[in-house]
Amino acid sequence: MLDRRLSVVIPAYNEEGAIAALVQETFAVLPAELLGEVIVVDDASADGTAGAVRALIPLYGGRLRLIRHAARAGQSAAVRSGVAAARMRLVGTMDGDGQNPPADLARLAAAWAPEGPQLVGGHRTTRRDSWSKRIGSRIGNGVRRALLRDDCPDSGCGLKVFERDRHLALPFFHGQHRYLPALFRAQGCTALFLPVGDRPRQHGRSNYTNWRRALQGVPDLLGVAWLVRRARPVAAQEEGA
Repeated sequence: MLDRRLSVVIPAYNEEGAIAALVQETFAVLPAELLGEVIVVDDASADGTAGAVRALIPLYGGRLRLIRHAARAGQSAAVRSGVAAARMRLVGTMDGDGQNPPADLARLAAAWAPEGPQLVGGHRTTRRDSWSKRIGSRIGNGVRRALLRDDCPDSGCGLKVFERDRHLALPFFHGQHRYLPALFRAQGCTALFLPVGDRPRQHGRSNYTNWRRALQGVPDLLGVAWLVRRARPVAAQEEGA
């Protein structure tokens, strides 16, 4: 039987007000046969994010783990740290602000298959962000899809399921988490995007603005477009295997 147990990786920065409830909800809504572990990666938060997670570790034993960055490195680095530490073959990711419903990871994991789709992502059909963020995301997704042709309707959705080793084999850079569909496709993989929920932020504030995303995204987008064009996936098999 195909093992679909997940290492759920949650990158978090200054999410003291949201992270404990999110971790508890994840353990409550995902069945034990699916949820292998939860890994929270604290990206050098300046608040009590780490302490909130640490207080829960005795409740879940080795199934809840906390990784801390010594200095802030960004969401992509936090995701990568969690993926590298994962013990399961499959990884599920979601944001640490509580806007991604953890229960949706079960549907994404059920759709994953070794022969494809090797990446299953969420598509927030009803956004709960401000109108400016919704418009900014719509424009950004349109430009990205036109240039990369990755057919991804919502690259900013944190809900994704993929194989640990495939992710670690991808070229890493700041902002990588927003380009996973294009990077997976460039390596010969297929992707599927399923509708998922989106909830209003209840605690803290967003760490991103439209202007910040645009300034950081332009060079990243051009760089990923170059990587995609240069990629040449090759199928190979050892003789006698």
